[in-house]
Amino acid sequence: MTRLSAQLAELEMRVAEHAKTVGVGESVGATSTTNFWAHATHQTRTAAHGKMRLAVALAARPALRTAVAAGDVLVDQARVIVDAVEVLPAEHRDEAEAMLIKFAAEHDAKALKRLGRRILEFLDPEAAEAHEAKQLEDEERDAARSTKLTMTDDGHGKVHGRFTLPSAQAAMLKKALLAFAAPKHRAAVDGGLGERRPSAERMGQAFVELIERYPTKKLPKAGGVSATVVVTMDISTLMGGLRAASLDTGERITAGQARRLACEAGIIPAVLGGKSQVLDLGRKRRFHSESQRIAMAIEQGGCNAQGCDWPPGLCHGHHPIPWSQDGETNKDGMLLCPHHHARAHDPKFTMTKQAGGKVAFTRRT
Repeated sequence: MTRLSAQLAELEMRVAEHAKTVGVGESVGATSTTNFWAHATHQTRTAAHGKMRLAVALAARPALRTAVAAGDVLVDQARVIVDAVEVLPAEHRDEAEAMLIKFAAEHDAKALKRLGRRILEFLDPEAAEAHEAKQLEDEERDAARSTKLTMTDDGHGKVHGRFTLPSAQAAMLKKALLAFAAPKHRAAVDGGLGERRPSAERMGQAFVELIERYPTKKLPKAGGVSATVVVTMDISTLMGGLRAASLDTGERITAGQARRLACEAGIIPAVLGGKSQVLDLGRKRRFHSESQRIAMAIEQGGCNAQGCDWPPGLCHGHHPIPWSQDGETNKDGMLLCPHHHARAHDPKFTMTKQAGGKVAFTRRT
């Protein structure tokens, strides 16, 4: 069955490559033959472009195309062989292709990929070391440029994300998560035996535990405050009430989770009294203390300039009465982002307090 599937795929790609050569789709104004193919056959463009790339590569490598047409090499294996061969010095490509076609009889695409990365060691051991070093250097540089993380709150208590990491750091993360997801650890935490192989759900729970338990003393400071979550609740919630609590980042959580987080190492509980005041440390010092910064973050939520949404961790602590003029450094200071803090001290601007507590800046005339 798999041999027939490979033969059929090769025939499809041979026709597609010929269509590209003769410019099928130009008569109807398609932007490319591949886009025309995707539209006409209801494929996604991503799938069509992937198959077309392989079709063009097979046209340039008759031996590999013959092997796929015979069903001796599967489509996934063919992609691996093409990728492995194309990065080699030109003088070794044909020999490497022949060896990998033979290996395909006994190895799946994943194993073939590993062999492909080391194929030059069989062909030219002296050149292999330098080639691998350059290949790894190029991959690490590309991985560093491609590293990213996106997080989107769905508004219903969940955040969805995607990330791209360099392989080495991804391996470190996986190892850390597996330590939390390991059966012995889960048995100690949950009282059960746990799976022998952690599921995706178990790995997600391990990620949550890693975040909650990471030593905050090792985190860099942002805006004079360590990157530590502050759980804000009133005294009744702490004592067992049901009223929801807040994180200093704006999210609302249940009273039960607030009490649990308040007990965790590295989580700072801020308990509010009747007037919702946290603390007042009016010591004479030039910069606001970490406790004062936390209090300002809870009470002000971020930059106080009207229309500005900078979070507290990226703001400066501004003295309403300048410290140089005997103003006190206490939690009555004002959080301003760097841009608006500069305006607060710029004689060309006037800072005016608005009715809702925010400030506005107008240029002096």
